[in-house]
Amino acid sequence: MSAVAISLRSPGRSRIVLDPIVVWLTAALLLLGLIMVTSSSVTLAAVGGDPFFFLERQLMFALVGVGCAAIAVRIPTAVWERLSLPLLVVSIVLLVLVLVPGVGHDVNGSRRWLRVAGLNFQASEAARVLLLIYLCSYIVRREQEVRDSVLGFMKPLAVLGFAALLLLLEPDFGSGVVLLTTGIGVLFLAGVKLRHFAVLCALALLAFAALAVSSAYRFRRLTAFMDPWADPFNTGFQLTQSLIAIGRGEWFGVGLGASIQKLLYLPEAHTDFVFAVLAEELGFVGIAFVVALVVALVYRSLMIARAASEAGLKFQSYLAAAFGIWFGLQAFINMGVNMGLLPTKGLTLPLLSYGRSSLVVTLGWIGILLRVHLETVNSKSVALRGPAR
Repeated sequence: MSAVAISLRSPGRSRIVLDPIVVWLTAALLLLGLIMVTSSSVTLAAVGGDPFFFLERQLMFALVGVGCAAIAVRIPTAVWERLSLPLLVVSIVLLVLVLVPGVGHDVNGSRRWLRVAGLNFQASEAARVLLLIYLCSYIVRREQEVRDSVLGFMKPLAVLGFAALLLLLEPDFGSGVVLLTTGIGVLFLAGVKLRHFAVLCALALLAFAALAVSSAYRFRRLTAFMDPWADPFNTGFQLTQSLIAIGRGEWFGVGLGASIQKLLYLPEAHTDFVFAVLAEELGFVGIAFVVALVVALVYRSLMIARAASEAGLKFQSYLAAAFGIWFGLQAFINMGVNMGLLPTKGLTLPLLSYGRSSLVVTLGWIGILLRVHLETVNSKSVALRGPAR
């Protein structure tokens, strides 16, 4: 790789080579996220008596996520590939369990959480990663079939479609869209014929449109963003408050900690709409910095995927690409929602928003990305040394 790698070596253990670009980009986003979660939640947390309540929890789960990443770096990707079918079963079971009365935990009218050790865990976060691991494994095993026949690439999409249907029952329309779109993106990189891909995209758009109009509540939510000022105290309330925050930020922001909208005007200021608070406090400069970090991490993920492909590591290549597509897509949707470009989806901004499940799973997936880089570097080193004598 072009960058100098970060090396860690423990006594009696193999050398671990971490990609410094991924590490530093992740650290920058994570640190900025901790700062913005603190700033955006301090007023809400103070109502409960502890102004740093959300910071303490976010920091605790950030450490848990870093621990998961450290474990993931140690696990060979061949293990994930070998266990892809059992992982698929686990993902479906998780999505079904949240729908079972008495098992799934209801928050704000959505049944998306499981109670684990007294804490809520969003099953869709882990299930999405496991489903994409299965998709990557399937593509490697059935590569020719996926590329040459309609049925070949419709089979894995049927699995993802079933999972998306379970997500809609929670309801979690946003996660379903992200899962299917990421899956379609990975299949495109796998070499699906363009005519098949075009038909698939058209069918997906028709399906999403049908789902949108099938429910009056969902249709109102999806169309409210077009004119939030028409109903600023009901369906358009979140977006109007978000737009006010972004508008106040102008070029350089009102200053860190000086946001007005976070003073209980903007709902979910520390979760779905942390980007709006960041825009208000740090301005366009802050927005540009975050976008640059996100784009850089997505680009680096795709470069790792390309390097893995060139080294003949197909499964690893698809894994890295899946992470890059998912990360960029979810960040784009969250920012688009905050700016009124897309309908409200209830998706977090990865590594920045407050969200325990999202943070832990994202950091764990970054650990897998670092493992892909490690195996790619090791593969190239073996190739340079040549066959053992």
